[in-house]
Amino acid sequence: MKPSPPDVPWGVIDRIVATVAPRTAARRYAARVAIANLRRGYDAAARGRGTDGWRAGSTAADAEIAVAGGALRDRMRDLVRNDPLAAKAVQVLVSNIVGTGIRPRAAAADPALNKLADDLWKRWAPRADADGHTDFHGLTALAVREMIEGGEVFALRHRRRASDRLAAPVQIQLNEADHLDGAKFDNRPDGGRIVQGIEYDALGRRRGYWMFPDHPGDAMPVFGRRFESLRVGADGVAHLFERQRVQNRGVPWGVPAMRALRELGDWQTAELVRKKIEASMVGFVFGADEDQQSMAPVVQDADGNRIEQFEPGLIGYVRNGKDIKFSTPASTSGIYEWNQVQQHIISAGFRVPYELMTGDLSQVNFASSRVGLHEFRRMVEAVQWQVVIPMFCQRIWDWVMEAAWTAGALPQPEIAVEWAPPRFESVNPLQDVTADLMEVRAGFSTPAQQIARRGYDPREVVEEWQKYAALFDQLGLIFDADPRRVSRAGLAQAVDATDRDPPTEEQ
Repeated sequence: MKPSPPDVPWGVIDRIVATVAPRTAARRYAARVAIANLRRGYDAAARGRGTDGWRAGSTAADAEIAVAGGALRDRMRDLVRNDPLAAKAVQVLVSNIVGTGIRPRAAAADPALNKLADDLWKRWAPRADADGHTDFHGLTALAVREMIEGGEVFALRHRRRASDRLAAPVQIQLNEADHLDGAKFDNRPDGGRIVQGIEYDALGRRRGYWMFPDHPGDAMPVFGRRFESLRVGADGVAHLFERQRVQNRGVPWGVPAMRALRELGDWQTAELVRKKIEASMVGFVFGADEDQQSMAPVVQDADGNRIEQFEPGLIGYVRNGKDIKFSTPASTSGIYEWNQVQQHIISAGFRVPYELMTGDLSQVNFASSRVGLHEFRRMVEAVQWQVVIPMFCQRIWDWVMEAAWTAGALPQPEIAVEWAPPRFESVNPLQDVTADLMEVRAGFSTPAQQIARRGYDPREVVEEWQKYAALFDQLGLIFDADPRRVSRAGLAQAVDATDRDPPTEEQ
């Protein structure tokens, strides 16, 4: 069966061209039919009643963000402030992406240099915040929260004096997306340009940001606020945002769920008001006297305005009747199911499992919960390694090492580093620990990697083990957890580890 030809109308221009150039009109119409046949390959690209009203532009991502970015940030912040589902979704994302902190570990070829860099970082991290509120891990959590809620955040490097007594003379300040002068556009004489407050060179590389020193929405007096944006070099700014297209600015993560959140909240409010009114209206009396007719008690406020009040057990009086009819509240069946479906839609828009966002575990079992958590954790790991670590953590590590080298605290400005995101809580600890042990014994990973995955410093763990192992030997104590003395099966080792010669440097 041959497919039916596309419905391509013979338009006015076709008729006009056909009167003077029939062959040209025929070729033109054939081209229109061919284009229509190509479009038929994708139903979503078809034009007709099914797609009527579907407006989709071909604008660039940055052009769309320039128009809608401010409104999206404001509305998402309002939802997070006032909607419990939005607040919980953001908190779940921050807790899983950052948790107790994404910790660095120097990974240079020289062990002495690694220890020097790690010790310096540990002394610098508690005073990393230029505002003095938190440490490096607190800054990371706040930056990720701003990225999720506001779409993006800027970390500014502030150089400090030696008199500030910092391990490295540098501190970090976070600025919200509103600080960027998004209305600033310009072309530079050297071929560079400024787009939405971000300055690029002729090759498209970032070389500066035009930022307001004070938040444009600050409540400080107008005469004391600085309204003119100032240029900040790109080498001193870490711009954290998620790129979902080829774009240079970010948008809030929950944008696909914003309308659903708003409508669900409005529906819940309307449903609650309806139930209150139904509970207040008991019945209607028909045939009441003139002075008794009303739908609710009428009172006056302090300004003399008439106010009708609905109260439980209320009876309304109606003229010209001699009967009484009692109110029958509407059924509430299906509300729970509908509400649950809407919450599933919202959780999908936020990329958070429904169970974690709502706390409702009634629909899952052990196996299904593990499957859902595994997929969520893969997404979290992708964000950690592709967004947060390279765009925020690594930049700050480089700033600290460079500042320490400038101050003479390190012999070189660049030191390789490995990052250890917080470990996920195990659903089945015994099974997971057994799998980790088998990986190490098979050579798939090292003990240091397994320790780092749990959020600890491998060097500190090993040194602490060495310290307490020596103390156990000194006191003549043997514990079942000591792998030198006791096997996994709980049996004493055939060879006493303390009788062995210590390993040499070559070993």
